[in-house]
Amino acid sequence: MASKYGKKASEKVGKAMKERKAGKLKSGSSGKKVTSRKQAIAIGLSEARRAGGKVPAPKKKTSAKKSTKRSKSTGERSSASASR
Repeated sequence: MASKYGKKASEKVGKAMKERKAGKLKSGSSGKKVTSRKQAIAIGLSEARRAGGKVPAPKKKTSAKKSTKRSKSTGERSSASASR
């Protein structure tokens, strides 16, 4: 089975993790300091993608389907509350 990530991905993620640990890693648009480990990994993978490394595409966001709940009618009650 082939590996999911290439060498470039490993290097970019490692660099991002070192920057995060040193307090120098900034997020993209806001420019705030990154403290989350997961966010640092995501930034490293994103950089590897831009550099042409072997990295799978990011997961697509899917909207959750709304489930419809049937409300009980007021006449139906559980036996415990009806015996009071």
